[in-house]
Amino acid sequence: MSKIVIVGAVGGGATVAGQIRFYDKNAEITIFDRDSTMSYAACGTPYAIGNVIEDPSSLLMTDPQQFKKERNINVFLKHEVLEIQRDNKQLLVKDLNTGKQFTESYDTLILAPGGSAMVPEIEGLDSAKVFVLRSYDDMQKISKFIDANNPASCVISGAGFIGLEMAENLKALGLKVQLVHKSGQVMSILDSDISQLIEAELQANEVQLFKETVITKADSASVELSNGMRLQADFIIMSIGIKPNTELAEKAGLPIGETGGIMTNEFMQTIDPSIFALGDASENTDMVTGDPKRIPLAWPAHRQAFLIAQYLTGNAIPKKGLLGTSVVKIFSLTVAMTGLNERTIKNKGISYKTVIHRGNSNAGYYPDHAKITLKVHYDSASRKILGAQCIGGKGVDKRIDVLVTAIYAGLTIDDLQALELSYAPPYSSPKDPINMAGYKAFSK
Repeated sequence: MSKIVIVGAVGGGATVAGQIRFYDKNAEITIFDRDSTMSYAACGTPYAIGNVIEDPSSLLMTDPQQFKKERNINVFLKHEVLEIQRDNKQLLVKDLNTGKQFTESYDTLILAPGGSAMVPEIEGLDSAKVFVLRSYDDMQKISKFIDANNPASCVISGAGFIGLEMAENLKALGLKVQLVHKSGQVMSILDSDISQLIEAELQANEVQLFKETVITKADSASVELSNGMRLQADFIIMSIGIKPNTELAEKAGLPIGETGGIMTNEFMQTIDPSIFALGDASENTDMVTGDPKRIPLAWPAHRQAFLIAQYLTGNAIPKKGLLGTSVVKIFSLTVAMTGLNERTIKNKGISYKTVIHRGNSNAGYYPDHAKITLKVHYDSASRKILGAQCIGGKGVDKRIDVLVTAIYAGLTIDDLQALELSYAPPYSSPKDPINMAGYKAFSK
């Protein structure tokens, strides 16, 4: 009987355990995690803070007792793996409740350690109320602080996914929200013209945005920025990025790639054939360019879990690479993206063209319709789709998901004309925006 040990019990770790059990009823499966909760919906935490999700406990998918009862998987929370002893296939584990250390053997080891929120060294930060949002515990700390102190203002450092979602949800609670971002545009993974639409939406909802600046000093009531401004701040949310938790792998001599993630092959295997890695801490490849890519999002972790489970149960399926498909809600707007942005295409020296379609999400005469902007980049020679972005009030996710499928299938920009997409006035138009992108590119 094979003994499988997993480090990490959130999305990737819990999912790979469940997948292995589904295909292998006999394996001995054990999970260790240093947190106090497992398998929670981390993507829902901003909305629980904003009371959109009224019951935060609904984000908890399972617990160790349920996992043991339903799947016969042993989960040990508040247990930190300190060391991987590859020569004898053992782990050194510390029980954080008692402080005791012990060894645990494995036949196969799966690393799903996730990532940690980055917090820069800032003068006076120790005297401020500073939070990150990376775990269920982090969510609880923020909510408890707001409930207990009734703050009036917040400074959010970082205008990526978490920063923008937190801006919306804290604004909904009635706080003065000030967003500080080092770059010259919010959501730096987007093209600048799409980012500008987000910035206009933030302004319309009275979120103060300070670009090309960072926090240099902080105290219990305010922060000072590198541009000399001082902002009132009853508390601070740090959302400047995620650092992959690779320390354990590094100590064990497992190579770390150029993106900062644990290097893996097409089956999510490290250089040690008995050790696999997935999720935020793993390095993968870009589906379009083949370059190293690390995507700290939920979909890749769940797909990687399936691939590992298939490999371990005798049905090896190589990974295809990642596009980095993502979507985020920002007040009344939705913005989604997939594949390469314009900056990356230029940096790679790819000859490309771009088509932009501005239109309605569905029939303009139907009462419930919204404006959307669809932007698609494609290779000038092969006309294969390289990447796309869409922003608007509704139907954005649908269009990007169609384009994801098109890229995966190797379709060209011209093939978009021929896609027979569903139409009725509440949902689309006889020529969907996807079709329109194909028609507009036809003569280019």
